[in-house]
Amino acid sequence: KTFDRTFSLIWYVALDERTNGQIRYVSNDNSPEAGVYGETLGLGEFKVRFHPIKGRVLHKSYLSTVAPSLSKLKETVFAHFRVFSDSQGRRFIGLPGEMISQNGALPDEPNFIAIQITTEVNFTMDITYQSTSGYSHGESISKPPTAKEFTNSLQNKLAEFDRQFEGTFHLQAKGYSADEIKFAKYAVSNLIGGIGYFYGSSKVKSVYTKKPVPYWKAPLYTAVPSRSFFPRGFLWDEGFQSLIIASWDLDIALDIMCHWFDLLNIEGWIPREQILGVEALAKVPDEFVVQHNSNANPPTFFLTLDKILTHHKKELSVKGRLDILERLYPRLQAWFSWYNTTQRGEILGTYYWRGRNASSELELNPKTLTSGLDDFPRASHPTSYERHVDLRCWIALAARVMSDLSDILGKDSIKYYETASFLADNKLLNEQHLSPFIETYTDWGLHTDAVVLKRPKVTKQNFMRNQQPQLEMVRVTLKQPERQFVDSTYGYVNLFPFLLHILDHDSEYLGRLLSNLRDPNVLWTNYGIRSLSKNSPLYMKRNTEHDPPYWRGPIWININYLAIRALHHYGTIEGPYAALAREIYAELRENVVGNIFREYKRTGYLWEQYDDTTGHGKGCYPFTGWTSLVVLIMAETY
Repeated sequence: KTFDRTFSLIWYVALDERTNGQIRYVSNDNSPEAGVYGETLGLGEFKVRFHPIKGRVLHKSYLSTVAPSLSKLKETVFAHFRVFSDSQGRRFIGLPGEMISQNGALPDEPNFIAIQITTEVNFTMDITYQSTSGYSHGESISKPPTAKEFTNSLQNKLAEFDRQFEGTFHLQAKGYSADEIKFAKYAVSNLIGGIGYFYGSSKVKSVYTKKPVPYWKAPLYTAVPSRSFFPRGFLWDEGFQSLIIASWDLDIALDIMCHWFDLLNIEGWIPREQILGVEALAKVPDEFVVQHNSNANPPTFFLTLDKILTHHKKELSVKGRLDILERLYPRLQAWFSWYNTTQRGEILGTYYWRGRNASSELELNPKTLTSGLDDFPRASHPTSYERHVDLRCWIALAARVMSDLSDILGKDSIKYYETASFLADNKLLNEQHLSPFIETYTDWGLHTDAVVLKRPKVTKQNFMRNQQPQLEMVRVTLKQPERQFVDSTYGYVNLFPFLLHILDHDSEYLGRLLSNLRDPNVLWTNYGIRSLSKNSPLYMKRNTEHDPPYWRGPIWININYLAIRALHHYGTIEGPYAALAREIYAELRENVVGNIFREYKRTGYLWEQYDDTTGHGKGCYPFTGWTSLVVLIMAETY
């Protein structure tokens, strides 16, 4: 073996700002493995040890110091690297041990310990975590399993996982190949493995505060879309993610939901993006940090509840799960009421997403972040009399699920039943959202397609005054907007009466929608349905000079899941479009599953979105949040 076939790995243990505890580095003659001993209020006493099993360790070093913040750990390590030489004259980059403070004393309580091990290739090491609380003084503590003993225990757990996976999703019984099943296990295990525990407070702004103020400090147990890129909770993501989690472990899904509803304020609002703690904060641009209590997010937990009430009804009667829903019920009522009071439109039965910036000069179409569909084109000029068809459908779904839940819990369901019936009335839906020109469901608002981004001219007067010219492109309206249906845009938003099963199964407009869905010049691709029609004016257009298209063409798996689920729903109700729905269902399901699997084989990852012309993964990766819905599509579990 040559020296250039070496590598160096660094592990760390750190205490965050709120933790009451201590840690220290340990390695001595009696216990030669590097390790960390610690004690915190939450964990008690513990030790983490590093056990070389195979291969030769060339150099071992560590850093024990005080880091200024959890968000500065990498910088702290980099600032303390040193060069060392061994007896053979080989040089290593390593860490200096315990750092002496300026007054010559060791830090009393280090909050950061990094352990670096440099080794040759073909190296195996086991890392053990062991709680040592509860042992009396002098009592021997058994060593945790390592090497072959641990390998055997791990194999037993893997076999247990395999049995539960097949018992849950039945992919082997459905005839999937070993590689396809391995891919599906990757998706589910990474989603479950990405569930984390966070603690901290959001920054919120309301009509009652002049500046952003801290929300109360609270824990949050939640899955995350991407551990490396989006390591935090998102309200509308979690409803989709919990569809898979509920299939795997209903109790975990209920626990996650309860944590989210512990963040409900007195008004019935939940911050849509949970940036809790300094680590999460370090990954978020400043513009997205402050949460506004007038802004919503799609109430996708009603999708989760709908699945639980439909497919897990028997399981609710054991382990006190109905008691959990009983305790959750008042918060769900408050949440539903908040949507119905803060997001309603000027006309009864209409709703619009708050949070659009009507004064924006840089955006081609002001974003609607609260809808979850960020830059999907809406009315060009935001107003208070907009009508958003997707939000109307979300509220209709929420009312129906609240009605069902009320019946199960023995509560009065009449107001929820009446609301659901009112919002599901296709005649009223057609009056408020069906464009008479193209006979499709659309938003309504103050709109013109004649908007462009242009770079302002630099005037001589600006130079004479020694002013910095404005070089960034700004929006220019070439034709005055009018109150109208936003029917030049066609994409995910227009599908929501279908996606959430609001559209009657025998409606002639369902047939028209299915035709648009299957049209390659509109939404259809060989990889899934694209987010915005190729015929729409803003298809794949940048929203600002620096803001590339996001929901303006790429394929997103959460909406494709809803589409496949809806096709399955309409295909099971006999009517004029059932056969067409079944035909499109089979083809779309095959396209989506096939492309995600091919991209996984090609790149090794699940992706945030997929290109609508090549099928290649786009956006951040690995993205084992709602893209993991591919497993439910494979299992045909809706």
